[in-house]
Amino acid sequence: ALREAGVHRPTQAGICGRADEGAESVVLNGGYVDDEDLGDVVLYTGAGGNDRASGRQVADQTLTRTNRALVENLRTGLPVRVVRGSHPDVRGGPAAGYRYDGLYRVADYWAETGRDGFRVWRFRLERIAPEAPARGRVAEVPGLFDAGRPPRRDVVVSRIVRDTAVTREVKRLYDFRCQVCGERVETPTGPYAEAAHVTPLGRPHDGPDEMGNVLCLCPTHHAAFDLYAFAVADDLSLVGTPGRLRVHPRHPLDPAHLEAHRARYDAAHDG
Repeated sequence: ALREAGVHRPTQAGICGRADEGAESVVLNGGYVDDEDLGDVVLYTGAGGNDRASGRQVADQTLTRTNRALVENLRTGLPVRVVRGSHPDVRGGPAAGYRYDGLYRVADYWAETGRDGFRVWRFRLERIAPEAPARGRVAEVPGLFDAGRPPRRDVVVSRIVRDTAVTREVKRLYDFRCQVCGERVETPTGPYAEAAHVTPLGRPHDGPDEMGNVLCLCPTHHAAFDLYAFAVADDLSLVGTPGRLRVHPRHPLDPAHLEAHRARYDAAHDG
């Protein structure tokens, strides 16, 4: 029924998509023991390495194929459809069958050791419109993912840039200049920079909103940092790109957060 409605084309795979194009849709139906369905936030387990009969993980996952497709969604801002099945582990799922529950954005990804002792890739999915009620039946978003054709409706993809007293203080400390490139973005309303939390605030990382966990970056280096294009060594040299992180004497940057980000960087590059 999902395939006939154009919502999710594979009849078995939990992720529909291609590494070079992004993911169209994912299905939550108890296929992986590490999935965490929190409603407006889903900690989704990537594909591969599990036993379909038991749902247990029996091998490491790799950052390839449809797992790589979800990373492409994060890189480009492309939303992904989320479908919930009637499995008891699925929060708020339908009584029977499957239900299309709207569009989510891929906000983060990382590798970790799952409950069964094997490496799994995790993706944090956030509902784009939390206030919108879940749909009660399978539904199609016309034209949004039509292969080879441009979208036929406008879609707004929002990226959350958290602005708190701590992040404002860090940006003021650096006069809105990027700690990597030193550039400052000038706008008609004043200088602009972004605050990057080294350890993300949301589950499951639960990083603190404190100066030791915040960098002042330009939009380009913020995106590159979040996508693990580079990391920062203990001596503040950059890993993966030339250069060195600028650190103000009054900025108590916590090396433990840099180390944790470096571990995620290493996992992303190991695949």
